[in-house]
Amino acid sequence: MLTIRMQRTGRSGSAMFRVVVQDARQTPTSGKVVALLGNYNPHTKSLAVDKEKASFYLEHGAQPSPRAARLLKADGVTLPAWVVLADAKQGKRRNPEKFRRDRPAEAAPAEAPAAEATEPVAEAEVAETPAEPEASTDEVSADAE
Repeated sequence: MLTIRMQRTGRSGSAMFRVVVQDARQTPTSGKVVALLGNYNPHTKSLAVDKEKASFYLEHGAQPSPRAARLLKADGVTLPAWVVLADAKQGKRRNPEKFRRDRPAEAAPAEAPAAEATEPVAEAEVAETPAEPEASTDEVSADAE
């Protein structure tokens, strides 16, 4: 049975992949390849695949790996009906209550009314300031008598 899979090339830290058709019993690193369909660079997300060759091998029973199937579909190769694409995995979050975006938004509205309350107080103080000098003159006249 033939399979369409990714064959890693490149040095450590800068991986490149070949999209190859290979016997399923061989390891990807064995080098025994039936056909070379193209290459994929994961750093730039660029894929260059011979679509005619890929569709030929898919029609004749080559089974793509899940990653190869997603890449071929993204490149516009029509996949047969029997190829089932795996669902996207959902990451599991541990301790979601610790994330700031998940905390309740009760703290923000509590601060807003306190800021509004300080403004009217400032206006009241401005209104009372002219009254204070009058009170001081009354005290001075009361002391004089």
